[in-house]
Amino acid sequence: MRPALPRAEFTLIFLVLLVVAAGNTALQSVLPALGRALHLPDIAVAVFFSLSAIVWTWSAPYWARRSDTQGRKRVILVGLTGFVVATLVGAVVMAVGLHGLLAPTLFIVLLAVARGVFGLFGSATMPASQAYVAARTSRHDRTAALAQLASAFGLGTILGPALAPFFVLPGVRLAGPLFVFAAVGLIVLLIVRARLPDDSQRAPDDATGSPAAMPSIGGAPSGASEVNAADGSPPRLSWRDPRIRPWIVFGALSANAQAASSQSLGFLVIDRMHMDPEAAQRFIGIALMAGAAAALLAQWGLINTFDMKPRDLIRWGAAFSAAGLGLLAFAPDYHAIVVAYGLTGLGFGFTRPGYTAGPSLSVRPDEQGAVAGAVTAINGGAFIFAPAIGIGLYQIGPHAPFLLSGIIMLGLLWFARTSTRLSANLDVRPAAS
Repeated sequence: MRPALPRAEFTLIFLVLLVVAAGNTALQSVLPALGRALHLPDIAVAVFFSLSAIVWTWSAPYWARRSDTQGRKRVILVGLTGFVVATLVGAVVMAVGLHGLLAPTLFIVLLAVARGVFGLFGSATMPASQAYVAARTSRHDRTAALAQLASAFGLGTILGPALAPFFVLPGVRLAGPLFVFAAVGLIVLLIVRARLPDDSQRAPDDATGSPAAMPSIGGAPSGASEVNAADGSPPRLSWRDPRIRPWIVFGALSANAQAASSQSLGFLVIDRMHMDPEAAQRFIGIALMAGAAAALLAQWGLINTFDMKPRDLIRWGAAFSAAGLGLLAFAPDYHAIVVAYGLTGLGFGFTRPGYTAGPSLSVRPDEQGAVAGAVTAINGGAFIFAPAIGIGLYQIGPHAPFLLSGIIMLGLLWFARTSTRLSANLDVRPAAS
């Protein structure tokens, strides 16, 4: 029987993702105000995340495979280093730009480069962390463990917007939050380097003691991705693998719907409040916190209380998020925005651990790094086009990005209820063929 992941180790992994999420969400919360303060086109805000997402989607599977051969701790440290460097460079660029010392075009290019650095190296944190936890938990406990790990992002998206207004400091102004989170990231990097144990490359399966002995889900060939016997390289796992394809499709569409709506939220708050962009920063943060708090309610309370399986998570998540997005599309005032985004956050708080645990439970233990890379890539890929599409639709009509995202989630609700693989109870080990 595989031993439980020690609480101290899980806490360190949780802290890594918490800091990365808080730093990214703090940036997300200040960018609309920054763009308006510098008189940049709203669509330019999407460029920063799109470049990072392109690089993230390409590099995440690479880091996932490296974590299987070189150890997850080492790859986590690479990701944290990338986060610190990219955040610090972005903070310097923002501070200089706010003082009028950079032309708008050069400002966009330099900040996009900083985000590209984060996409290239910061993308290592999520797949390595997910693989670290998945490889050290039993099948029965994995859904709850990965949900708790996903809640690190939820808590980070509360802390980032909540703390960002306090760090809008004289001299550096809106760049202040980035300087602070870069410093916090450096402290976490040093703690993880000193205290997180070096992990083994592959953990044995909890029932057989052999990774290769684990049968595949639903009768799919267990050899769909194998370790290269010639060079010992880890298995490569395509999203087209029938064991995980429905989960990847659901996750990709869900993540894009979430990205398009969340990136438009800041502009909606500014326009509904009719406020100066910097003055509206506090209200944007409160709205983002409402969504993140609802996601934490799902991940810290409801999932364990009701012993929800991946199939339950994606169904309830699609339903709640569709309802919240529909209300958000026609929210008449700030109070309605906060309530609607809270309901939306509750839904996405279910879907993310659902489409994370589902693929993990569908593959062998020696494929955990590969599947973590695939899931991380779709989360990053959601920010390639979705922010630009969402903000572009917002220019056409403030309700448009939220309506489109809601329609997508309604379609995914139907998909979750009709797909055989998405309806399987993955916590039950299939019989060996």
